[in-house]
This record gives sequence, C-alpha cells and structure tokens, in this order.
Amino acid sequence: MRTTSLSMRLGLTVSLMGAGLVVLLATLAYLALTHELDKLARKGLENKLEQLEHSLSQGLNPRDISSRPHSLLDLVMGHDNIYLTIVGTQADAPLLLSVGAKPQQPLLLDAPAGKTLAYLNWVDGHGNRILSATRLVPLYSGENVRVLLSLDRSDDEALLSAYLRSTVIALPLLLILIGMGAWWLVQRGLAPLQQFSRVAAQVSTQDLTHRLALDNLPKELGELAQGINFMLHRLDDGVQQLSQFSDDLAHELRAPLTNLMGKAQVTLSRERPSQEYKAGLESCTEEMERLSRIVSDMLFLAQVSHPAARAGFAQVSLGEEAQRVMELFALSAEDKQVTLNLRGDAWVMGDRLMIQRAISNLLSNAIRHTPQASTVLLLVETYSQSVSLSVGNPGRGIEAHHLPHLFERFYRADSSRTRAEGGTGLGLAIVQSIMHLHQGHADVSSQPGRFTRLRLVFPLPCDAPSDTTPAAPARSAT
Repeated sequence: MRTTSLSMRLGLTVSLMGAGLVVLLATLAYLALTHELDKLARKGLENKLEQLEHSLSQGLNPRDISSRPHSLLDLVMGHDNIYLTIVGTQADAPLLLSVGAKPQQPLLLDAPAGKTLAYLNWVDGHGNRILSATRLVPLYSGENVRVLLSLDRSDDEALLSAYLRSTVIALPLLLILIGMGAWWLVQRGLAPLQQFSRVAAQVSTQDLTHRLALDNLPKELGELAQGINFMLHRLDDGVQQLSQFSDDLAHELRAPLTNLMGKAQVTLSRERPSQEYKAGLESCTEEMERLSRIVSDMLFLAQVSHPAARAGFAQVSLGEEAQRVMELFALSAEDKQVTLNLRGDAWVMGDRLMIQRAISNLLSNAIRHTPQASTVLLLVETYSQSVSLSVGNPGRGIEAHHLPHLFERFYRADSSRTRAEGGTGLGLAIVQSIMHLHQGHADVSSQPGRFTRLRLVFPLPCDAPSDTTPAAPARSAT
C-alpha cells in the first residue's frame, strides 16, 4: 500500500477539520434561528393576549362578545396567520367568538386553561405547525372566559426550509474552497522541507560539508535545521577522525609488518646456523608483541568509547589508586633512581581499573622521560567544581607546538625515540578517552628543559563521602 504524502495528509486533515467546523456552525445557526423564531412567536402571542384581555375587561359580558365583537375583531383582523377563539368555562358552554379562516381544532377546546399562560404546539390537518396560547380572562361582570389564540407558523417553516436549502447548496462550495485553501497553505508551509531533501540527497560519507540555510525558516524548522547542521558537523568530525585514524593505524601497522616480512625473507633466503634462526625468530617475536600491544590498545579504546562503560561507576579514592600504581612502577623507578612522591587524596566517581590505567600511562611516561636521580610528583588537588590528579617530572620538556596534539592517536613528539622504547602512540589517547568517559578531561603543561605536568581533571562528585580526610600525607617510593 502506497503511503500518502505529508502534504496530502495535512491537507485532508485541515479540510476535514474545516468541513466539520462549517457543519457545526451551520447546525448551531439553524438551532439559534429556530430558537429565536419560537421565542418571537411566543412573545407575539403573549402581547396579543394582553391586548385582548384589556379589551375584554372594558365592560363586556359573554353576550356582548357575540353581539358586539368589534373591538376584538380590530385586534385580530389583518393578521392572516392568527386565529382567535373565545368560549365559556363550562364544559357545554357555547362558542362565543371564532375569528380566522382556519377553524380551531376541537382538541384545543378541550385543552385545560388556567390563569397562567399555557402554550401548545400542534399540527393541523394540512401539516402546518400551529402554536397556540390559552388563558382564563376575567370579564367586567366578574365571569371568566377562556381565550384561545393560535399562530400559524408556516412562514417560519418556510424561512427555515429556505435556510436549509441555501446551506445545502453553499456547503459543497465552502468545502471545496476550504480544501483548496488548506492544500495551498500546507504546500507553502512545507516548502522549506524541499531544502532538507536537497541537502539530504547531497550528503554522503565522502562529502559531509553540506549544511542547511537557516534564513527565513519558521521557528520550528529553524530549530530542526540547527539540530541537523550540528549532527552533520559531528558526523563530519567523526568521519574525519576515523579517516585519519585509519591512515595512522595503517601507517603504524605497516612498519612492524614490513619488519616481520623483511626479517623472515632474509632469514629464509639461504641456509643459516640455528643461532641465526633463533635470533630471527626473537626479532620477529618482538615485532609481533608490538602488534599485539597496538591491537590491545585499540580494543581498549573501543571499549572506553562505548557509553555502556559508565554503568559500573562507583566512588574511587584517587590517592589509593595512585599509591597502587606507584607500587607497580617501584622497580622501574628504582632502576633509574627516580623517587615517586604522592601528595593529597580525594574521591571521584568512576571505574577503578580505568582510572588505574590512566594513572599508569601518565606515570610510565613520566618515569621514561625523567633524568636519573630525579623526583616524579603525583599531586591530588580539590577545587570548587573539580578534582585533579597531576603527574609532574623534570626533564627535556615538550615544545609548545606539540602540546595541542599530544593526546591524539598515534601522535608522537619524538617519533624515533618512542618507537625504540616500544610505545604504540596510543597511551595518552587512551588517557583522554578514559577522562571523556568520566566527563572530565586531560591536559598538559610544559616548560622545555625544566618541568612537564600532565593532569587528570574529574568533576567533583555531589555525593562524595563527607568524612574524607582533607589531604593525605606525602607518600613516596624509590
């Protein structure tokens, strides 16, 4: 089944709503007209009865009504749709006066009458609607007569019928006009969506530079366009990063693979002593270990980048985790006669193993680049809105133009030295990914030839333990 277009659905919806509104208004107008005509008819009969009552009270008795009805006839004559009947109150009382071309129904003569005005709607033998009003009227002599005044409402019925006919004729035309107007308004209102369609057709993984123009857009579509532009911007950044990462990864993997193939081909090119085969295998093993580290780091980056990794967050003591990492690096620090010094403590929300991994990467870099017989300082500090753990060390430092790129994947300030030491170029990128997962960040500051400090900045947890010790004493490992 083919899906109808949005403009068609909106147009039909507006048309149906308009049609329903027109029908409702026509119905309400018919009911209001009927009510007003009925109200006017009742009011006219009431006024005429008051005039008749006044005339009957001016010295008339039952015999005078039949013999001298001139004053009463003057009130009724000239109204072709009004009929007057006056009878006595007795059951067998004779008819005193009957005025009108249409005789009164015997049923009306039997209708009960009182001193309060009573109305009766009925239909005569010709199908005409009649409204009658009856009341007991006192005469001058003190006797009562029953006055029955009827109004033929054929003119009202004709007016209502004419209204219905005109409504039935005009209604289809109104519905057609409403439908055409609704279609035009919907088409005009949805015209900006054509720009969305054009941009969507141009966007691809090879070209994410297209953006929606925000000029002259309605408020709702303007907000949608801004959201789509922001989404395209993020996708563009992600694709660019993925492309760059793929290039960097291919470059990083090409070197060890080339080394493996070269060494294997050289080793197998001729017969060699077993010692040379052993040396070749050992060299190939080193390259494969490097490949394994790159793959492991890549898998860890993919794990850290997944939002589900936040599910296991708990309160973590930065001082305790830093102390554990320092114990792991105690031997490598001792080999270089480097002293590890820790100051301060604070609580954060996070994953304990990931935080250990981040501290481990920073401390490993610090020990690697620290001169012998020096001190690496780990400092935990608490601020108004954040908690930081910094790892600082003396040494050659990092030049300023390297600092903005230091946390990028496979970026190396000293490429040859890092590869020689077995690094993958992913350590600081892993640190930054871990900090992004913890809604924090990592930064670096360096004074070439003097001191370098890398820092992990965590958001301050709102439910940190209130009995946390303010600052742990300095701890060191040599």
